[in-house]
Amino acid sequence: MKKTTFKQRVSYWFDNQMSKGMRSLVKLLVFFTLAVGIVVALLLFFLNLTTEETFGGVLWKSLYTVLRSSFPGFHDGNGLYLFLMTFSAICGMLVTSVLIGIVSTAIREKINNLRRGNSQVLEEGHTVVLGFYPGEYTLLKQLVLAAAEQPACIVIADSMAKDKMEECIKGNVDVPKNVRIICRTADIFDPVTLEKCSISTCRSVIISPTSDERTTKALLAVSAIIGSENGGHANVGAIISKEDYKFPPSIAERHNVTTLQTNDTLARIIAHSCTQPGLSETFKEVFNFEGSEMYSVEIPGTVGLTFEQLTLSVEGGVPMGYNRNGVIIMNPGPQEVLRSGDKLLVFSEENDTSSLVPMPELPKLDIKPVEQLHEKPAGRVVIIGYNETMNTILHELPEDVNDVVVAGKCDRSALLNAISDRPDMKLSFFDGDYTKNTTLLELARMADHVVVLSDHNMDEEKADTQSIFLLLNLRDFKARYGLKYNITVEMRREHNQRLVASNDNTDYVVSSNMSALFLAQLAESPELTGAFSEILSNEGSEFYLKTAGHLQCAGDHSVAEIRNIALAQGYLVLGYMKNGTFECTFNPPLKEVLHLDRDDSIIVLGEK
Repeated sequence: MKKTTFKQRVSYWFDNQMSKGMRSLVKLLVFFTLAVGIVVALLLFFLNLTTEETFGGVLWKSLYTVLRSSFPGFHDGNGLYLFLMTFSAICGMLVTSVLIGIVSTAIREKINNLRRGNSQVLEEGHTVVLGFYPGEYTLLKQLVLAAAEQPACIVIADSMAKDKMEECIKGNVDVPKNVRIICRTADIFDPVTLEKCSISTCRSVIISPTSDERTTKALLAVSAIIGSENGGHANVGAIISKEDYKFPPSIAERHNVTTLQTNDTLARIIAHSCTQPGLSETFKEVFNFEGSEMYSVEIPGTVGLTFEQLTLSVEGGVPMGYNRNGVIIMNPGPQEVLRSGDKLLVFSEENDTSSLVPMPELPKLDIKPVEQLHEKPAGRVVIIGYNETMNTILHELPEDVNDVVVAGKCDRSALLNAISDRPDMKLSFFDGDYTKNTTLLELARMADHVVVLSDHNMDEEKADTQSIFLLLNLRDFKARYGLKYNITVEMRREHNQRLVASNDNTDYVVSSNMSALFLAQLAESPELTGAFSEILSNEGSEFYLKTAGHLQCAGDHSVAEIRNIALAQGYLVLGYMKNGTFECTFNPPLKEVLHLDRDDSIIVLGEK
C-alpha cells in the first residue's frame, strides 16, 4: 500500500476545512493572519530591525500592517525591514480580499435562500396551506375574506419557487393590509421540510385540493409532525374524492384530521343542477365568505323555544339546528326545544346579526300531499361521458326526471341496478362517438337537459379540454338550430372554467372550486365540522333547489309564511333564486312579501 505524503495529508486537511463552509474559512483566515503577524514580529524583534523596544509593540505593529494592508515608506527601515513589512501588507490584502469574497458569497446565498423560501417561519396562530396551483385562487381568496378586518397570516408551502408563487398571488389575489401571505418552497410530503412552516404553532393546516394520492401523503407528513412531542394541536382539513383514500378514523381523531369526500357531493349537485340550473352557484354562495355563513351563536331569549318558534321569530338569520355539547344537530324537527347551554346554529351575515323578534300571526296551513300536485315531467336528461359517480347521479336525479339517455362506455348493469328503486325512470344507452359533431348534434336534438361529465381517469387538463370542446359545440348547436336545453358541465380546474364562462346559464360544477370553498369553511370554523360533513354526505340534511310550485309557495307570501310552509314539509328556507338567473337572495326579512312564480327556486336545507 502506497504511503501518503505529508503534502497529501496537508492538502486533505485543507480540503476538509474548506468544505465546512464560511465559519471554517473565517477561522483559517484568523489563524493565517495571526501566524503571519507573529512570524514577522519575531524576525523584526530578534534581528533588531525596528525601533520598538518591546516585543508587544513589534507584534502590534506587525498585526496592524497585516490588518490594514499598509505598505511601508522607503525611509522606514533597511531593505530587510521593507521586505518583511511589504510581505505582511500583501498577506493582509490577500486576507481582506478572501474575507470580502466569503462575506459577499454568504450574503448572496442568504438572499437566494430567502428568494427560494427556505427560511424558518416564526409565526403563531397562522394558517398553513400545503400545495399551490397557478390559476386556482378560490381557497386563498376565501381565507383572505374570512379574516375580515382582523390580523391574519397565511403560509403557503409548495415545491414551486417562492418568487413565482408570490408573483402569481400578487396578480390575482387582492390582499388587504391586515393579511400577510408568506410563501415557502418545501416538499409538502416531507415532515422535516414542513417544519419550516411552524406546523406546531399554527391554528389550522389545509391540504390544497389535488389528487387523492398526493393528499394522503401530505396528510401523513402533517400527522407525523402533530403526532410528535410538542407537535401542537392544529386542525387539519383535506378533501378526498374516493372513499378508498379516507383517513382511518382513529388516526384522524388523534391528529385532528378532517377529510371531506367530494365526489358524491359533486354528483348530487350535478344531479339536481341538470334540471334546476344554479345549485352549484347556490353552494358557492352558501360556502363562500361573502354574504351569509353558518355561525354557532347564543341569542338572548331563545332557550325554551321550539325550533318552529325559532324559525318564525329569528330575524337576520335562518336557524339551521343546534350545537349541543359540541355535537351539531341539523334540522332537528319543529317541536325540538332549545335547552340551556345549547347554541343556535344560524345562517347569517355575521355572528351578531341574528335577533329574536315577536312571532307573527300566520294563516292556517293548507299543505297538499305531493302526489296531488301534478308536477310536469322535467324532460329528457342526456348524460355525455362517464365516471364512477354515475350511479350516484342517476339515483339522486329529481323525482320528476323519468327519461335519461347515457352516451359513452359504461357499466350498464350497474346503472340499471342504481335505478332499481325508480320504476318510472326510463334509462337508455347511446353507442355513438359523441366526440364527432354529427353524433353530438343527434344527442343535442333529443335533449331537454344536457350533462357533460369529466373523465376522472384522464389528466385534469386533458379532461377539461375535452369538456370545453363539447360545451362549445353544444352552445353552437343551440344558436344555429334554435335548440332549447340547459347545460351542466363538470370540470376539474377553476382556471379552465374561466376560459368558457358566459351568461348563457351554463351551470359549472368545478371540483377544485367547490373543494376550496369547503376547505376554507373547515379551516375557519372547525367547530362546525359536523354540519359541513352532514351537508356534504349522503346522510342527513342537504341543500336543494325546490320550485315554488313544488313547495306550495307560489304566489304572494311573506318570508315568515314561506318558512312556515317549508318547515311543515321538513325544509328550512335559506333564500330564493328567480327562474332563469343564478342570482341568489339569502336571509330576506321575515315581513318581506315575495312574489314567486311556480318555476322560481327556493333554496332549502332538508333530507330529500
